[in-house]
Amino acid sequence: MNPSELEGLIRQSLDDFYQRRMKKLTELKLSNVLRKKNPYLFRAVGVQKASEIVTEILQAYMSSSDETIFGDAFFEPIAKLCSGGTVSPSEGVDVAIETNTIYKAVAVKSGPNIFNSSQAKRQDQEFRSLRSRLLKLHKQYDALLGHAYGRRFSDPKDNRIYRIRSGQAFWEELTGDPDFYIKLIHLMRDYPIQHRTDFEEEWAKALNRFEHDFLNNFGNPDGSIDWEKLLRYNSGKDNVPWVSKVMPVAMEDQEDESNDDEAGDVDDGTD
Repeated sequence: MNPSELEGLIRQSLDDFYQRRMKKLTELKLSNVLRKKNPYLFRAVGVQKASEIVTEILQAYMSSSDETIFGDAFFEPIAKLCSGGTVSPSEGVDVAIETNTIYKAVAVKSGPNIFNSSQAKRQDQEFRSLRSRLLKLHKQYDALLGHAYGRRFSDPKDNRIYRIRSGQAFWEELTGDPDFYIKLIHLMRDYPIQHRTDFEEEWAKALNRFEHDFLNNFGNPDGSIDWEKLLRYNSGKDNVPWVSKVMPVAMEDQEDESNDDEAGDVDDGTD
């Protein structure tokens, strides 16, 4: 793949990433994510502003979401196309690279810190399951867990059949180019900066939307946070209804405002 083709692939993958990212942001509901947060921690560190809570929630959610989306939208398609591989027929394995004598099964992950012990065990089971299905091919089976960035480098062990390669070593194995991992970041050019403007606009809308919803549900009349109600919504056995719109003004309040307006419209006899 020449640099021009690679740059086109990078831009196409970034477009997919940006579209998925914006969709996540616009569809995110505070009512859902707030149940997964620790209200005791917010209270313990002295949070007093609704804006602090919603900003932390958005930042934490998007950071986690971005890592997953970027791996799916950017790293996986580039790994498949630049390695000459095909989409793997097995769950948990992303790319299959096959020669006359070797069947290489590749699972592509963003970075080296995404697995806990149970996930590592499941990954090994998925590689083993695919190997059992391919026995009739009579080819050498090479299971590879690849990290798009990082420095992990490990060969199979007694408790797992797959190798681990990260960063430069991973991309070089797929492409044969020791500088491929650097080209990926250079060939993004200024395209991410162009996207950032659109994203920041949606980010501001999300912050405003979340702060409005939070205060509408957990704001006291004096502007403070109703921690007890927040805790009941987050952890109580009884359901606390979510108010998604501003409560309508009571009729007596509207009449008071109308009377105030009339009182202010006094004819002083001058034109």
